[in-house]
Amino acid sequence: MHKSILYLAITNHGFGHATRAASVAAEVQRLYPDVLLILVTTAPRWLLEGYILGDFILRPRAYDIGVVQSDSIIMDRDTTLEKLKQLKSRQNSIIASEVSFIQQNRVGLILADIPPIAALIAKAAQIPCYMMSNFGWDFIYRAWGGEFIEISDWISDCFSQCDQLFRLPLHEPMSAFPSITDVGFTGGSPRYSETQLQQMLNLKTPQEHIVLLTFGGLGLEQIPYQNLQRFPDWQFLTFDRNAPDLPNLLKLSSPQYRPVDVMPICKCMISKPGYSTFSEACRLNLPIISITRDDFAEAAVLLKATQNYVPNRILQPTEFFEGNWEFLHQPFQPPHQPNAPRTDGNLEIAQAVINVFHNA
Repeated sequence: MHKSILYLAITNHGFGHATRAASVAAEVQRLYPDVLLILVTTAPRWLLEGYILGDFILRPRAYDIGVVQSDSIIMDRDTTLEKLKQLKSRQNSIIASEVSFIQQNRVGLILADIPPIAALIAKAAQIPCYMMSNFGWDFIYRAWGGEFIEISDWISDCFSQCDQLFRLPLHEPMSAFPSITDVGFTGGSPRYSETQLQQMLNLKTPQEHIVLLTFGGLGLEQIPYQNLQRFPDWQFLTFDRNAPDLPNLLKLSSPQYRPVDVMPICKCMISKPGYSTFSEACRLNLPIISITRDDFAEAAVLLKATQNYVPNRILQPTEFFEGNWEFLHQPFQPPHQPNAPRTDGNLEIAQAVINVFHNA
């Protein structure tokens, strides 16, 4: 019988929230093997198993919308708003069914990344709610104005009922939260040595000519892969199963390799703004080349903050989509704060979670 049961409620938007919450869950499990993890998310089990080596229960539920998208860049605001209104109208029945599950299973703590309704569920179940994130959905939606303002106010009110926020680096102020603790970068650690990777992937290219292309779980439809022909002596790595077959493009199978596993053998990463990928790159001091996103409030915060930590190059979309990728030959911008302290966010949050169980 597990006396310590942790319920992790995870935003169902892309893969980033799932991988960073799973990194923390894995650390809790490592430090405190008696814990039982219940992951409440629609993320696929294979993705979570890439981070959590021990047992966990997967409860497929969605308590927030994130942003409805067709790929990693294109957003559908109308559908997002409609689904948010539906969610808000169903909140009482969602809370009731989860409170019943939590009480039956004797859950001791909710850790949320970062469905707003989790705070209301915890309050109704009379257990504490911790949250972890670098932004809140109220911040994203408020920037869109109109009917999103009322939704943002509802979300801010939910967040105000959270007991403790662990604020990750690369963050917005998150001022709706009453109690905030700043923590370090979260994410996975590489599983293989550089030598192992070079052998497993049969790579002969020197590191300064190996580039990781990664655009999140949703991918990107219009990557100009034809530019890779301009770099015949370079090696590009991708997780895009739909990428074309090119002699210098290696397609990696997701379950065995994660982006973080191949980062140590790369010169740099080309990406779109996303916390989890950026955070893992910052943990490993990997240079980042990223395209801007003007319509997503978190993107500007991420890009600005990342420039503090690692060598970087920020591209306008036209340079990436229409240019000839000459930027790969150009030097990176040096980081503004190269000696900024880097602490381990996985460990800091895990320790706080375990303390709740030890003090119960």
